Amino acid sequence: MITYDKPRTATAHIHSLDGAMDEITVLGEDKQGDQTVYTVNYKGTICTAIFNIFTYSYFADDIYGKITN
Repeated sequence: MITYDKPRTATAHIHSLDGAMDEITVLGEDKQGDQTVYTVNYKGTICTAIFNIFTYSYFADDIYGKITN
């Protein structure tokens, strides 16, 4: 996984909000096959997100994409 030196904030469609937009912090990225998967922080929950190049927006999965250590 690539961890960013300076995490950046962005808006994203949030799964638990039924796709409503809210602010996330993008912490890093990883490749899964051809797909880039981002590690994000949404209100204290570390989870996965994808970026859609056609809609130019992130989609964060804070329900099924939770990352626990």
